[in-house]
Amino acid sequence: METRRRTKWMLLVLAALCIKSVQSQIRYSIPEEMRKGSVIGNIAADLGLDAKRLRLGRARIVKGDSLQYAELNADKGLLLVSERIDREELCGDTTPCSFTFEIILDNPMELHHVTVEILDVNDHAPTFQKNAINLDISESAIPGARFVLGSAEDLDVGVNTLKNYILTENDNFILKQHSRPDGVKYAEMVLQKPLDRELHPQLSLILTAMDGGDPPRSGTVNIKVTVLDANDNAPVFNQSIYRATVVENAQRGTYITTVNASDADSGAYGLVHYSFTNFKGNVAAMFSIDEDTGAISLKGDLDYEKVKKYEIGVEAKDQGGLGDSSKVIVEVLDVNDNAPTINIMSFSSPIAEDAPIGTSVAILNVKDSDSDENGNVDLKVDQNAVFKLKSSLRGYYTLVTDAPLDRERVPEYNITITARDSGSPPLSSQTTLSLKVSDVNDNSPEFSKNTYEAFVVENNLPGVSIFKVSAVDKDWNQNARISYLLDDTAWAGSPVSSYISINAESGVIHAVRSFDYEQMKKIKVCIKAQDGGSPPLSSNMTLDIIVQDQNDNSPQILYPVQTSSSMVAEIVPRSADIGYLVTKVVAVDVDSGQNAWLSYKLQKAADRPLFEVGAQNGEIRTVRQVTDKDAVKQKLTVIVEDNGQPSRSATVTVNVAVADSFPEVLSEFTEFTHDKDYNNNLTFFLLLALIVVSILFIFSVIAIISVKIYRWRQRKLFYKSANNLPVIPYYPTMYSDGTLHHTYNYEMCGTTDSRMTDVKPMRPYSQSTLVSLSRPGTVQRQQKQQQAGEADDISPESARVAVG
Repeated sequence: METRRRTKWMLLVLAALCIKSVQSQIRYSIPEEMRKGSVIGNIAADLGLDAKRLRLGRARIVKGDSLQYAELNADKGLLLVSERIDREELCGDTTPCSFTFEIILDNPMELHHVTVEILDVNDHAPTFQKNAINLDISESAIPGARFVLGSAEDLDVGVNTLKNYILTENDNFILKQHSRPDGVKYAEMVLQKPLDRELHPQLSLILTAMDGGDPPRSGTVNIKVTVLDANDNAPVFNQSIYRATVVENAQRGTYITTVNASDADSGAYGLVHYSFTNFKGNVAAMFSIDEDTGAISLKGDLDYEKVKKYEIGVEAKDQGGLGDSSKVIVEVLDVNDNAPTINIMSFSSPIAEDAPIGTSVAILNVKDSDSDENGNVDLKVDQNAVFKLKSSLRGYYTLVTDAPLDRERVPEYNITITARDSGSPPLSSQTTLSLKVSDVNDNSPEFSKNTYEAFVVENNLPGVSIFKVSAVDKDWNQNARISYLLDDTAWAGSPVSSYISINAESGVIHAVRSFDYEQMKKIKVCIKAQDGGSPPLSSNMTLDIIVQDQNDNSPQILYPVQTSSSMVAEIVPRSADIGYLVTKVVAVDVDSGQNAWLSYKLQKAADRPLFEVGAQNGEIRTVRQVTDKDAVKQKLTVIVEDNGQPSRSATVTVNVAVADSFPEVLSEFTEFTHDKDYNNNLTFFLLLALIVVSILFIFSVIAIISVKIYRWRQRKLFYKSANNLPVIPYYPTMYSDGTLHHTYNYEMCGTTDSRMTDVKPMRPYSQSTLVSLSRPGTVQRQQKQQQAGEADDISPESARVAVG
């Protein structure tokens, strides 16, 4: 495989205007008829890219609406043949033959133009349009007469195309080759020796067409020459070349032109017939010629975009076999019959809303098969100031952003792109791109207000819902997911989390504990709404929780003061007038509002009440004159009631003495006071006696326990010292040796108290005999000591000394 790669190039002038999408152009050359899967080239290495970039950039081939002959192996970075390529089918006789495509990469967007040239191989032999050529030549034909044999067609190009003709050797004819301006080679036989019908009425020749391939290929046609009687003159065209034009949208049967040849002979030899010769391709299918008049008309459908000019060989023959040839050139005129086509080479959707201005959105390719002004295309985007088109190469446009995007304002754009040519009338086409804008966390949650107020009635149950906060985030999906947080600041010396809690998802605020209006009338907290973006955005608001009062406190009496030790009485003289102010009951209610509005009234009223109390001010006044029937002692019970629902009340007793002098008042209240003092004194002394007895009992128990502990510790100290003291014998002076007689035994009992030490003489025993430690006399002595109360002072293990 012959692979030829042309070096990358960049247009110097256009480079400043080209965006990153258009980076390079590369060209390969491969022979036709390569097997499917054959390697065209290492596109990754030739573009300076690695295979990883191809994979991550989702490299792909964009060809448009034509047949795809190449495929991309992004893993290996190779360009492969995807379909069998026939150069003759792809390009015909056009040279050089190539096809182009684009390779698109994303992130960032890149566009690479690739051209693959198809090299011809000698896979076609020359062929003649007819299997046999029949020539009728008069024997009177003079040497030098020419007879057109036509041309062979070879679909190959270059060195592999038709090279020459070979005619079998004969005595009458020689072969001459001619080439037309369009490259068609045709052959003519030239008579060099007169024919003799009597000798050779018919001649059989073979014309061979050879190409220039290696090895060469050939094609043959049989020539049958029939010798006729004398025909003096051959037909002659009045023009060597005829020219005509026709529009490509001409209807079938449209007249093109007329060729004309004249023959000086008369009779049958002067009749001329016209036919096509020396043509190639589908000329016979496109045009027809009247063999008698030479009028040429349109037979098929023309297409300027496929064939712009036809060169037709025309032959005129008389009945004697003599003929002449000419050429007709038919030029096809372009009409604006093709609307521009818009091919989307690459399209990136969605696009981030924070994409910078100039970000590539799509690469477009515009084509118009018409020519000149009919193929001049103007591409425009609709009246949308957000996007614009930039031309990078001829026929290629890049759609880029021209203004900042905002998904919250416009989440999706329908971009209409119109291509319009310059024909008359102009033709146009449109395509619409639906571009979605992806969200970026560029909006923080928003509260409708900066400060909210919530109300909660005191004595509420813990856990009760107080308020619900709500914020709105203009972003989408995770960026718009809001969490509500409590700013754990302090209020009244305690963290606000000890008062309320908030549900992070719903924003519902709950009371953590019961509120007391009298202790706290208001709580101010800061609540933060935070979205789920990365990094997260947040906003704050202030919530004032107002504690509403509840009638949970009864009125408190400030005056008169109620005491149990003494009784206060108000004195009203018997000469008091109506409305005389006796006293005033003063009360307060720590509640607020209507719950603190107090009203006063008497609990019981006599048939003819002497006093009344002001409902609003608590003033006790006389309502009539005092009479002799009125008791000296008057006991008024005043009810103080608030205005809550339900209402709460308190009572106070006011003692009123109706008298003109203090001794009279004293005599009325003495008995009551004495009895009350007596009862109070009795209670006091009983309580005092109980306290004294209890204290004495407790001290007694403590003393007993202390004595016991003290004695126990003394015994332990004695035993410890007794074991460590040495035994010092005592020797009376009457004995010179300082010893007692061995027949006397003594028993000594020692205690912790030295005054209790006792020495008891024992009955004599025989010498060398030890006194038993458990003698009956000793046991009897110990029993007597225990009966005398001394057992506690004698150790159960008294020290005994036996002297022999």
